[in-house]
Amino acid sequence: MLTRCLVLLAFAVTSVPAAAQTIEMQRKVVEKAADLIEARYVDPTAGKRIAGALRRKPLEIASTNSPAAFAVAFTAHLRALSGDGHFALNYEPGSRAVPEGEVIDPAELERWYGAHVNHGFEQVRRLDSGIGYLDLRVFAPTSMAGDLAAAAMSLLAQSPALIIDLRNNGGGMGEMTRLLAAYLLDGSREMSADYDRPSGRTTRHFTPAEVAGRRFGGTKPVYILVSKRTFSAAEAFAYDLQAMKRAIVIGEQTGGGAHPFAYRPVDYGFVLSLPEGRSINPATGSDWEGVGVTPDIRVPADAALERAIAEAQRATMSDTR
Repeated sequence: MLTRCLVLLAFAVTSVPAAAQTIEMQRKVVEKAADLIEARYVDPTAGKRIAGALRRKPLEIASTNSPAAFAVAFTAHLRALSGDGHFALNYEPGSRAVPEGEVIDPAELERWYGAHVNHGFEQVRRLDSGIGYLDLRVFAPTSMAGDLAAAAMSLLAQSPALIIDLRNNGGGMGEMTRLLAAYLLDGSREMSADYDRPSGRTTRHFTPAEVAGRRFGGTKPVYILVSKRTFSAAEAFAYDLQAMKRAIVIGEQTGGGAHPFAYRPVDYGFVLSLPEGRSINPATGSDWEGVGVTPDIRVPADAALERAIAEAQRATMSDTR
């Protein structure tokens, strides 16, 4: 009995410092995140408020849970404080912390946009009446998937109408949104600009004047399918083409994430996805942050493809009369 008590006592003595160390580590992560948010979050007033809330109760989130569980809890807390779906804390002990000014870690690019997801190109096919259909799940960097974009759009260029399905697309790279948009236009057009709070710079963006594949062109009908899961760069694509009256958006109100973010290391293997900018559409002067893209034709997501096919058939039939 005495031996058992001594073993339990020894276990308690050695386990308390480990738990305390975990709490202290997580508290430091919260404090570092608060500093970054106050200095860099796109909305300075909101950034100061969020940082203050984190500093007042840093142990409200910290716990003895695993690092991955802590990251999930902290992400939920940040989004509740801000309403910004781009906020996230990830535990990535094996990843390389990328200093400001460098490109994203290639391993991260492969993880989100690599060959295992076919760089986002899920389906390219022709439906009834020759209507083109592209199911795109992510907007990959053009360096990884520019050739796939050219191949896919060349196959679809002869279609009398085109449906682009973004119902399961959570975002990606703005450069790919502009490249794909170029295939739907007859010349270069301006899309949403990016405002960067840390530098104070606003960068305007235009679709490329030249593309490698065949253009679908700027006159035939285009329909973009969206859902509540459609987010970030996928929303930018739908919003910009809707604003320039080049596409009809069909489906559900989208997720409402218009703040470009950067990866910021916060020590101990944690990386903060920090929204540091906002999008500014040249036609509306605004963006879709917090409200989402409003469909031109509102239907449940699972009925959007059927509705788009009907709209496309009606439009192409009227064009041939």
